[in-house]
Amino acid sequence: MIESLLVANRGEIARRIIRTANRLGIRAIAVHSEADAGLPFVTEADEAVCVGPANPAQSYRNVEAILAAAKSTGAQAIHPGYGFLSENADFARTVESSGLIWVGPGADAISAMGDKINARNLMAAAGVPVAPGTTDPAADLDAAVAAAAEIGYPVMVKAAAGGGGMGMGVAADEAALRTEYDKVRAFAERMFGDGSVLIERYFPRVRHVEVQILGLADGRVVALGERECSVQRRNQKLVEESPSPAVSPELRARFLAAAVRAGEAVGYRNAGTVECLFDPATQEFFFLEMNTRLQVEHPVTELVYGVDLVEEQLRVAAGLAPTFDPDALAPRGHAIELRINAEDPKRFLPGPGVITTWREPAGEGVRVDSGYVDGNTVTPFYDSLLAKLIVNGRDRAEAIERARAAVAAFEVAGPKCNLPFFAELLENEEFLSGDYDTGIVSRMR
Repeated sequence: MIESLLVANRGEIARRIIRTANRLGIRAIAVHSEADAGLPFVTEADEAVCVGPANPAQSYRNVEAILAAAKSTGAQAIHPGYGFLSENADFARTVESSGLIWVGPGADAISAMGDKINARNLMAAAGVPVAPGTTDPAADLDAAVAAAAEIGYPVMVKAAAGGGGMGMGVAADEAALRTEYDKVRAFAERMFGDGSVLIERYFPRVRHVEVQILGLADGRVVALGERECSVQRRNQKLVEESPSPAVSPELRARFLAAAVRAGEAVGYRNAGTVECLFDPATQEFFFLEMNTRLQVEHPVTELVYGVDLVEEQLRVAAGLAPTFDPDALAPRGHAIELRINAEDPKRFLPGPGVITTWREPAGEGVRVDSGYVDGNTVTPFYDSLLAKLIVNGRDRAEAIERARAAVAAFEVAGPKCNLPFFAELLENEEFLSGDYDTGIVSRMR
């Protein structure tokens, strides 16, 4: 097993990785910005190195500073968490060429899945269902208009290099497409340094269902069930649950088989997620993208399958067998994750500030993965995620009851907080029925 691990991230995910490292007797090394010096992940690590000022480009995305920290502390491996450098193929290559162990998929898999058009074409060739769309970037507006006419409106205009719900627009007709194309292209060039645009069929009433995969050290790819991620604002997730209330056993088998084929098509190793759009009316699903990293919502899979995915990542990276029997994977119960963010519960706009009250819920079936404690400052420099509240029960009804009690007991004061939104959601008839789609939040507002 790896003996020393540098965590190239911050907040709750850094704290969560450090927790597993501590349990396994692995020396955990944190890197942090000047703004994050007082956060729990820094003090909970065995060693911590400041890698720069608050600006992520000068700290958490500063490859030279992170590698220097790894060298100075004698780190054997680097875990990137999610976000920042986690899906940067060049960083993965640099880590490995520096003689360090990269706790993630290979750089070639990251590159292959990082471009949405290339990923779509690879998946189609592997027999994974893909939505109607362009097989090459729409070189200009005329090409986009021609593609949309062939695909049929409405269409989704997407940044080929985008991710995390960023760089997307919907066009119901040619006039809207002309506007959205220019907006998405400009955004993509500014944010990703790549203005390539993909045109794809847009499905107004769909669910967002994803499959957790794990590429093992022996070359096998296994699937650890699906997660329902349809509660979203601005195409970004707020709630995840597993199993999906919309997926039957027969459909689950199809989802998992497709996800395994997707992983095998790129020789996938380590943890990853195959994201799909699912149309309940037709029972069809289509490949959306593959996230070549550990997902924010991985805890719901951990609770349902009884595994520690960070430990499994470390074992794969070290060339070790998994702790579980890949041929005997079976879900138990139901788990729900709520993303507790520093944002107002109506418009979901960020609201940083000093935390004057922080009291986490506890009890049977309640888990909190948090990045902050009482007295910490939530700064405007990073994502607004404060904590993940995860509950599990024997079935969905019990998980929802525990979620209600946990939300009521969770106290946060100082920054804005979206806890009231979750209290509302957990009483919403559409959500309670399990028959909801990606438009549920907009219908609540």
